[in-house]
Amino acid sequence: MESFTFLGFGVDAWITIVTVLAMFSVLLFTKIRSDWVFLSAIGILFVTGVLDAKEAFSGFSSTSVITVGVLFVVVAGLMHTGVLQWIVKHLLGQPGSYSKAVTRLMLPVAFLSSFLSNTTVVALFVKIVKMWAKKLGISPSKLLIPLSYASGMGGVCTLIGTPPNLIISGLYEQNTGEAMNVLATAIPGLFCLFIGVLSVIALRRLLPDRQAPEEAFEATSEYTVELRVPSDNPFIGKTLAEAGLFHVKGGSLIGLYHFDDVAAPITEDEYIMGGDHLIYAGQIDELYELSESHQLVAADHHIFSMREVDKDSKARTAYVNFGSRLIGHSIADSTFEKDNNLMVAAVARRGKRINEAPRKVVLQAGDTLLIIHPSQINVDTASLRNDVHFFDSDDVPNIGPGTLVSTAIMIAMVVLSALGIMPLLQCAFLAAGAMVLFRCCSVDQAMKSINWEILMVFACSAVLGLAIQKTGIAEWLATGVLDVCGTNPFVVMTAVCFVATFITEFISNTAAGAMFFPIMFEAAEKLGYEPFPFLIALMISVSSSFATPIGSPTHMLVYGPGGYRFSDFLRIGLLMNIIILAANIFIVNIVYPLTPLH
Repeated sequence: MESFTFLGFGVDAWITIVTVLAMFSVLLFTKIRSDWVFLSAIGILFVTGVLDAKEAFSGFSSTSVITVGVLFVVVAGLMHTGVLQWIVKHLLGQPGSYSKAVTRLMLPVAFLSSFLSNTTVVALFVKIVKMWAKKLGISPSKLLIPLSYASGMGGVCTLIGTPPNLIISGLYEQNTGEAMNVLATAIPGLFCLFIGVLSVIALRRLLPDRQAPEEAFEATSEYTVELRVPSDNPFIGKTLAEAGLFHVKGGSLIGLYHFDDVAAPITEDEYIMGGDHLIYAGQIDELYELSESHQLVAADHHIFSMREVDKDSKARTAYVNFGSRLIGHSIADSTFEKDNNLMVAAVARRGKRINEAPRKVVLQAGDTLLIIHPSQINVDTASLRNDVHFFDSDDVPNIGPGTLVSTAIMIAMVVLSALGIMPLLQCAFLAAGAMVLFRCCSVDQAMKSINWEILMVFACSAVLGLAIQKTGIAEWLATGVLDVCGTNPFVVMTAVCFVATFITEFISNTAAGAMFFPIMFEAAEKLGYEPFPFLIALMISVSSSFATPIGSPTHMLVYGPGGYRFSDFLRIGLLMNIIILAANIFIVNIVYPLTPLH
């Protein structure tokens, strides 16, 4: 078996190829958790003998993976002391034009994303940008895509700004014994950011002008509600008009179902039967009075009945995430409400209310939900984050002395690492310890801030890169690139970065970084050049995903709130991919001229 080869690959290489292709297919076409998919792939490579035990689990002891885990705690300290909120409050201001608004938005977001988690920064800014856009008279959809783009472009400006930078720099250190400076990507990253901001302004006509989804629920007292006619209701046998249920105060009848699922015509002469479901759109307080006066009850057995939908209840808006278990199902077909002690009162799609029973709507990614729950019940938003993302947050940090302390800790961490006084991992550990010691965040908050799913994907991605390199796949691909592109290093660099940019539109940028590292490294060495500048260009490329909403977690965060369609990202994103790729290759070769291997 060991000597068996097919198309130049041995058994181990084919097992790796099939495993990687199967893994990406599962990630693209199913809703299985990404950490489970990656872990399963590593398990296959270990069980089949492609990797030994030390290699299969090397990702979990990788310094870059541990660094990411520790940085979650540093970010928690910054979040809970209100550093990000302070920056937002003082930097956005009141610009006089769209160009100035984009600049005032993208630069602070990029700066924060250079040191903090991109998803954390965007999650904080989404609601603020929506309110800011309304104040400026600009559609939020004109600003939310630039918000997401800025976080990605800012993340590449430092090694700690985005996971692919850490994983590529970690693999570089393993292969060469030389550590990259934390600011190695700063100048190329800033140049690409500058070009990116100018490009967004120049291409602003390609940004959609969409209605924000929650505008359908502008007053949270107005939404669609479903009521049932009990079997002892005195109006049974009368028409809708006779019962006073056709024209109602503060609302309108938009749906009528006999026997639960049989749709009936909505006319004044339609007779009322026991068990009928009546669907109204209107003011909840007026509909509450209607349910009282006509002895109607809640259509389903929610955690609370219509009698409890009053001033003691809380209304919140959330959108359905990509990969959510709710996609393709209706609320009625799931246990979502029962499991989470809440009720879905209305559904909007791309900014428009859906005139259908809320619980019967088959949900899609990006749908906006109006969720009602009793005020005394705290909804566990963390447990729901894989399915829905809430527009608001119950965590309101206090800006005070802790804000300055946490800022000083963060700055000290970056400076010590950038000057080479201490390795990045040690700096991160000291910063995390200081955040807890000076009460910028509690031990509880620090532990809850660690995203174990991201860490698992990160660790497994590094191992996949090792498997691609060990089995000779990277060398074969690098040779193939050289055969196609010749021996011109600029052409080879551009070709690999081009493929990486478009691959990362469909897979995690961390996985793309791990997969393309060995290919780029091998190609550079075969050409006889130091791999360093090639890898800097690769770092920027795998984080330059602009053309699909699934290309980055931050795109998913703005997709629902912006009321976007899939094509909205394609229209501006494809051009952005080409522009940033050209800027990337240009600046990297100026800042880091190609150097022959010694």
